[in-house]
Amino acid sequence: MQLPSKRKIINDPVHGFLTVPFSLVFDIMEHPHFQRLRRIKQLGLTHLVYPGAMHTRFIHSLGAVHLMGLAIEELRGKGYSITNDEAEGATLAILLHDIGHGPFSHALEHSIASGAGHELLSSLFMNRFNQQFNGQLDMAISIFQDSYEKRFLHQLVSSQLDVDRLDYLKRDSFFTGVSEGVVGSDRILKMLHVVNDSLAVESKGIYSVEKFIVARRIMYWQVYLHKTVLSAEYLLIRTLLRAKQLAEKGQELFATPALRTFLYRNVTPSDIESEPELLDQFSELDDFDVLTSIKVWKQHSDKVLARLAQMLVNRDLLKIKVLDIPISEDKLVELRNRLANAWSISFEDTAYFVFTDSIRNSAYTTGHDRINILFKDGTVKDITEASDAGNIYMLSKPVEKHFLCFPASLNSFL
Repeated sequence: MQLPSKRKIINDPVHGFLTVPFSLVFDIMEHPHFQRLRRIKQLGLTHLVYPGAMHTRFIHSLGAVHLMGLAIEELRGKGYSITNDEAEGATLAILLHDIGHGPFSHALEHSIASGAGHELLSSLFMNRFNQQFNGQLDMAISIFQDSYEKRFLHQLVSSQLDVDRLDYLKRDSFFTGVSEGVVGSDRILKMLHVVNDSLAVESKGIYSVEKFIVARRIMYWQVYLHKTVLSAEYLLIRTLLRAKQLAEKGQELFATPALRTFLYRNVTPSDIESEPELLDQFSELDDFDVLTSIKVWKQHSDKVLARLAQMLVNRDLLKIKVLDIPISEDKLVELRNRLANAWSISFEDTAYFVFTDSIRNSAYTTGHDRINILFKDGTVKDITEASDAGNIYMLSKPVEKHFLCFPASLNSFL
């Protein structure tokens, strides 16, 4: 392990000046696979609601690296043993935790390659880097996959109070302008301890943790699961679905070379694992491939695909109603029949424009990887037990809502 030969400084509007702590981190940052994250928006289509939300997976990853450095420095200062190799491994693990994201982040996570979540793809990219860098990522992969002996290092990367969440909540709040999402990440990191190989927060930091959980809940309902964001992202998913169905029937579609492979072939996780060239092709995919192709599809002869593309590009989104209970099947059929007659399309094709689904939000989950609060007498309690705010316990209960998407012309029939 070597320190960087030159001091690299990055100006981040959220955390201020960031430095690159290890030469290997800088080398991977410079790699084309990682540079691709500059071309993938952190929040997908959220900018259609919050115009400032144009930040990328690239800067989020660097922000998480910054917070990882602060966490390691704090724990070392309190006497917890973290070697330089472990610090480098944890830093590389958080640097690459999102490298498996495809175009528009979560919106198309299972649409480009069926069943291939970004965690699996991140692991495959890390293995690829490990080969290229002669095994220097062995520890990073072990920490990322939660197989390393010091489990608290994995918790810094992935848990209910990890540096990933601390960065994205603060960053997404900043770029959307939703001030309710601001979290006291610096104070939480200053309160970190390790008890029985698990992270814990000093009891005097309990209010910062409470605010973190509340902020996460607010950001999910107000940003990540905002109803107009849902409408836009479901429209994007259906646009790509229609294109793939046409491709399966042999119809010619414009697509960038990177996207074409995934349009004309049903790529599965096992395919990507067994065919290294597919990971290379995935590494060429970004938001621009998808958006460029959709812009061309506006003129496609298939009127369903053309309408979907036009609606998305022109932000002529579907209306959306959030419901406490699912809409009845009879009502759904009635709406689809009305649309089939109004637009002269088949009843089957109306499913692209009239559909229902559900969303689920749980700000905190009790049980595995809980958030521990450390008291002065050495006892450790789960945040729901330690907090005197009853709403924290309530926030651990998942909330499910249903929604209906439909064209504005059907609004009078609801």
